[in-house]
Amino acid sequence: MSHQDKQPQEAATHFGYQNVSGAEKVRRVMGVFSSVASQYDIMNDLMSGGMHRLWKRRMIATATVGAGSRVLYVAAGSGDVAIGLARKMGPSGRVVLTDLNGPMLAEGARRVIDAGLLPGRADCIQSDGTRLAFADNSFDCVTIAFGIRNFLDIEAGLAEFYRVLRPGGQFVCLEFSRPVLPGLDVIYDAYSFNIIPLLGEKVAGDRESYQYLVESIRRFPDQQRFARLIERAGFDLVRHENMTGGVVALHRGYKV
Repeated sequence: MSHQDKQPQEAATHFGYQNVSGAEKVRRVMGVFSSVASQYDIMNDLMSGGMHRLWKRRMIATATVGAGSRVLYVAAGSGDVAIGLARKMGPSGRVVLTDLNGPMLAEGARRVIDAGLLPGRADCIQSDGTRLAFADNSFDCVTIAFGIRNFLDIEAGLAEFYRVLRPGGQFVCLEFSRPVLPGLDVIYDAYSFNIIPLLGEKVAGDRESYQYLVESIRRFPDQQRFARLIERAGFDLVRHENMTGGVVALHRGYKV
Protein backbone atom coordinates (compact mmCIF):
# COMPACT_ATOMS: atom_id res chain seq x y z
CA MET A 1 0.00 0.00 0.00
CA SER A 2 1.45 3.40 -0.97
CA HIS A 3 1.31 6.37 1.36
CA GLN A 4 -1.36 7.88 -0.87
CA ASP A 5 -3.60 4.86 -0.18
CA LYS A 6 -3.34 5.06 3.60
CA GLN A 7 -5.76 7.03 5.75
CA PRO A 8 -3.35 8.48 8.35
CA GLN A 9 -5.91 10.88 9.79
CA GLU A 10 -7.97 7.88 10.93
CA ALA A 11 -5.02 6.10 12.58
CA ALA A 12 -3.80 6.56 16.15
CA THR A 13 -0.70 8.74 16.54
CA HIS A 14 0.82 11.04 19.14
CA PHE A 15 0.73 14.72 20.00
CA GLY A 16 3.79 15.13 22.18
CA TYR A 17 3.28 12.46 24.84
CA GLN A 18 -0.49 12.18 24.29
CA ASN A 19 -2.11 9.52 22.10
CA VAL A 20 -4.55 11.10 19.65
CA SER A 21 -6.11 10.45 16.27
CA GLY A 22 -4.36 11.70 13.15
CA ALA A 23 -7.06 14.29 12.55
CA GLU A 24 -6.74 15.53 16.13
CA LYS A 25 -2.96 15.85 15.79
CA VAL A 26 -3.32 17.93 12.63
CA ARG A 27 -5.85 20.18 14.38
CA ARG A 28 -3.66 20.63 17.44
CA VAL A 29 -0.42 21.23 15.51
CA MET A 30 -2.21 23.88 13.44
CA GLY A 31 -3.37 25.46 16.69
CA VAL A 32 0.14 25.49 18.13
CA PHE A 33 1.67 27.30 15.17
CA SER A 34 -1.24 29.69 14.74
CA SER A 35 -0.72 30.61 18.39
CA VAL A 36 3.05 31.13 18.22
CA ALA A 37 3.37 32.70 14.75
CA SER A 38 3.76 36.32 15.85
CA GLN A 39 6.38 35.46 18.51
CA TYR A 40 8.13 32.69 16.58
CA ASP A 41 11.50 34.35 15.91
CA ILE A 42 11.71 35.99 19.34
CA MET A 43 11.06 32.66 21.03
CA ASN A 44 13.59 30.86 18.82
CA ASP A 45 16.24 33.37 19.87
CA LEU A 46 15.38 33.01 23.56
CA MET A 47 15.09 29.21 23.55
CA SER A 48 18.34 28.59 21.66
CA GLY A 49 20.35 31.56 22.92
CA GLY A 50 20.53 32.70 19.30
CA MET A 51 22.11 29.39 18.23
CA HIS A 52 19.30 28.68 15.74
CA ARG A 53 20.72 31.42 13.52
CA LEU A 54 24.11 29.66 13.39
CA TRP A 55 22.45 26.28 12.70
CA LYS A 56 20.44 27.78 9.85
CA ARG A 57 23.49 29.58 8.47
CA ARG A 58 25.26 26.22 8.28
CA MET A 59 22.21 24.72 6.56
CA ILE A 60 22.19 27.47 3.93
CA ALA A 61 25.92 27.03 3.34
CA THR A 62 25.39 23.28 2.84
CA ALA A 63 22.62 23.69 0.25
CA THR A 64 24.08 23.14 -3.24
CA VAL A 65 22.25 26.01 -4.92
CA GLY A 66 23.44 28.87 -7.08
CA ALA A 67 22.45 31.14 -9.92
CA GLY A 68 19.25 29.97 -11.57
CA SER A 69 18.39 27.33 -8.94
CA ARG A 70 14.81 26.63 -7.94
CA VAL A 71 14.42 25.77 -4.25
CA LEU A 72 11.47 24.60 -2.16
CA TYR A 73 11.43 25.52 1.53
CA VAL A 74 8.84 23.36 3.31
CA ALA A 75 7.24 24.32 6.64
CA ALA A 76 8.64 27.74 5.87
CA GLY A 77 7.64 29.41 9.12
CA SER A 78 8.94 32.95 9.36
CA GLY A 79 10.93 32.61 6.15
CA ASP A 80 14.42 33.28 7.51
CA VAL A 81 16.03 30.31 5.73
CA ALA A 82 14.23 31.20 2.48
CA ILE A 83 15.72 34.68 2.59
CA GLY A 84 19.20 33.27 3.12
CA LEU A 85 18.79 30.81 0.25
CA ALA A 86 17.50 33.54 -2.08
CA ARG A 87 20.50 35.72 -1.30
CA LYS A 88 22.83 32.80 -1.96
CA MET A 89 21.23 32.13 -5.36
CA GLY A 90 21.18 35.74 -6.49
CA PRO A 91 18.58 37.46 -8.70
CA SER A 92 18.21 34.55 -11.17
CA GLY A 93 17.28 32.01 -8.46
CA ARG A 94 13.81 31.41 -7.06
CA VAL A 95 12.66 30.10 -3.68
CA VAL A 96 9.16 28.78 -3.02
CA LEU A 97 7.94 28.94 0.56
CA THR A 98 5.21 26.48 1.51
CA ASP A 99 3.49 25.84 4.82
CA LEU A 100 0.21 24.21 5.79
CA ASN A 101 -0.37 26.81 8.50
CA GLY A 102 -1.82 30.09 7.17
CA PRO A 103 -0.64 32.43 9.97
CA MET A 104 2.91 31.07 9.76
CA LEU A 105 2.97 31.39 5.97
CA ALA A 106 1.66 34.94 6.27
CA GLU A 107 4.54 35.73 8.64
CA GLY A 108 6.99 34.28 6.12
CA ALA A 109 5.40 36.26 3.28
CA ARG A 110 5.72 39.46 5.29
CA ARG A 111 9.41 38.78 5.85
CA VAL A 112 10.25 38.03 2.22
CA ILE A 113 8.31 41.13 1.10
CA ASP A 114 10.33 43.23 3.57
CA ALA A 115 13.49 41.66 2.12
CA GLY A 116 12.47 42.75 -1.38
CA LEU A 117 12.10 39.19 -2.69
CA LEU A 118 8.36 39.01 -3.27
CA PRO A 119 7.28 39.38 -6.00
CA GLY A 120 10.08 38.36 -8.33
CA ARG A 121 12.40 35.99 -6.51
CA ALA A 122 10.06 34.19 -4.11
CA ASP A 123 6.60 32.65 -4.01
CA CYS A 124 4.42 31.68 -1.03
CA ILE A 125 2.05 28.76 -1.55
CA GLN A 126 -0.02 27.11 1.19
CA SER A 127 0.38 23.35 0.89
CA ASP A 128 0.49 20.19 3.01
CA GLY A 129 4.07 18.87 3.17
CA THR A 130 2.77 15.32 2.78
CA ARG A 131 0.76 16.23 -0.35
CA LEU A 132 2.78 18.94 -2.06
CA ALA A 133 1.06 21.00 -4.73
CA PHE A 134 3.98 20.77 -7.17
CA ALA A 135 4.83 18.67 -10.22
CA ASP A 136 7.39 15.86 -10.24
CA ASN A 137 11.02 16.92 -10.74
CA SER A 138 10.29 20.61 -10.07
CA PHE A 139 13.13 21.68 -7.74
CA ASP A 140 16.91 21.60 -7.55
CA CYS A 141 16.82 21.54 -3.76
CA VAL A 142 14.19 20.81 -1.10
CA THR A 143 14.82 22.16 2.40
CA ILE A 144 13.04 22.01 5.75
CA ALA A 145 14.14 23.32 9.16
CA PHE A 146 12.54 22.20 12.43
CA GLY A 147 9.32 21.26 10.67
CA ILE A 148 9.27 17.59 9.72
CA ARG A 149 8.82 16.33 13.28
CA ASN A 150 5.37 17.96 13.26
CA PHE A 151 4.22 16.01 10.19
CA LEU A 152 1.41 13.53 10.68
CA ASP A 153 3.24 11.11 8.35
CA ILE A 154 7.00 11.70 8.15
CA GLU A 155 7.53 8.98 5.56
CA ALA A 156 4.85 10.47 3.29
CA GLY A 157 6.60 13.83 3.56
CA LEU A 158 9.97 12.35 2.62
CA ALA A 159 8.37 10.57 -0.35
CA GLU A 160 6.92 13.89 -1.53
CA PHE A 161 10.27 15.64 -1.17
CA TYR A 162 11.84 12.93 -3.32
CA ARG A 163 9.05 13.20 -5.91
CA VAL A 164 9.35 16.95 -6.46
CA LEU A 165 13.16 16.93 -6.64
CA ARG A 166 14.75 16.72 -10.06
CA PRO A 167 17.32 13.95 -10.65
CA GLY A 168 20.58 15.13 -9.11
CA GLY A 169 18.69 17.34 -6.66
CA GLN A 170 19.52 17.70 -2.98
CA PHE A 171 17.40 17.31 0.16
CA VAL A 172 18.55 19.23 3.26
CA CYS A 173 16.84 18.89 6.64
CA LEU A 174 17.71 20.63 9.90
CA GLU A 175 16.02 19.10 12.94
CA PHE A 176 16.44 18.60 16.65
CA SER A 177 18.03 15.26 17.47
CA ARG A 178 19.77 13.36 20.30
CA PRO A 179 22.72 14.72 22.29
CA VAL A 180 25.85 12.62 21.77
CA LEU A 181 28.19 14.28 24.30
CA PRO A 182 28.33 12.50 27.69
CA GLY A 183 26.12 14.25 30.25
CA LEU A 184 24.64 16.72 27.79
CA ASP A 185 21.34 14.82 27.65
CA VAL A 186 20.73 15.42 31.37
CA ILE A 187 21.37 19.16 31.09
CA TYR A 188 19.35 19.38 27.88
CA ASP A 189 16.34 17.60 29.41
CA ALA A 190 16.39 19.80 32.50
CA TYR A 191 16.51 22.94 30.34
CA SER A 192 13.91 21.74 27.85
CA PHE A 193 11.23 20.58 30.27
CA ASN A 194 11.63 23.39 32.81
CA ILE A 195 12.84 26.54 31.06
CA ILE A 196 11.28 26.35 27.56
CA PRO A 197 7.64 25.97 28.70
CA LEU A 198 8.24 28.78 31.22
CA LEU A 199 9.56 31.04 28.45
CA GLY A 200 6.52 30.15 26.38
CA GLU A 201 4.26 31.17 29.24
CA LYS A 202 6.04 34.42 30.09
CA VAL A 203 6.92 35.67 26.59
CA ALA A 204 4.34 34.17 24.24
CA GLY A 205 1.56 33.63 26.78
CA ASP A 206 1.33 29.97 25.71
CA ARG A 207 2.95 27.35 27.94
CA GLU A 208 1.06 24.42 26.40
CA SER A 209 2.34 24.95 22.86
CA TYR A 210 5.95 25.04 23.97
CA GLN A 211 5.44 21.98 26.18
CA TYR A 212 4.27 20.19 23.02
CA LEU A 213 7.31 21.40 21.05
CA VAL A 214 9.65 19.95 23.69
CA GLU A 215 7.79 16.64 23.74
CA SER A 216 7.72 16.46 19.93
CA ILE A 217 11.53 16.67 19.88
CA ARG A 218 11.78 13.67 22.22
CA ARG A 219 9.38 11.64 20.06
CA PHE A 220 11.31 12.32 16.84
CA PRO A 221 13.68 9.58 15.54
CA ASP A 222 17.34 9.91 16.47
CA GLN A 223 20.07 10.59 13.89
CA GLN A 224 20.48 7.01 12.66
CA ARG A 225 16.79 6.14 12.56
CA PHE A 226 15.92 9.31 10.66
CA ALA A 227 18.76 8.67 8.20
CA ARG A 228 17.27 5.23 7.51
CA LEU A 229 13.87 6.81 6.82
CA ILE A 230 15.51 9.18 4.32
CA GLU A 231 17.19 6.24 2.59
CA ARG A 232 13.92 4.27 2.49
CA ALA A 233 12.31 7.23 0.69
CA GLY A 234 14.78 6.65 -2.15
CA PHE A 235 17.57 9.12 -1.37
CA ASP A 236 21.22 8.23 -1.91
CA LEU A 237 24.45 9.53 -0.34
CA VAL A 238 22.56 10.11 2.91
CA ARG A 239 24.61 11.53 5.77
CA HIS A 240 24.23 13.79 8.77
CA GLU A 241 26.27 16.33 10.70
CA ASN A 242 25.78 16.83 14.43
CA MET A 243 25.78 20.36 15.79
CA THR A 244 25.90 21.57 19.40
CA GLY A 245 26.74 18.08 20.60
CA GLY A 246 23.89 16.44 18.70
CA VAL A 247 21.12 18.68 20.01
CA VAL A 248 20.59 19.45 16.32
CA ALA A 249 21.47 17.39 13.25
CA LEU A 250 21.78 18.50 9.64
CA HIS A 251 20.69 15.69 7.29
CA ARG A 252 21.44 15.50 3.57
CA GLY A 253 20.49 13.18 0.73
CA TYR A 254 20.35 13.21 -3.07
CA LYS A 255 17.98 12.01 -5.76
CA VAL A 256 20.45 10.23 -8.03
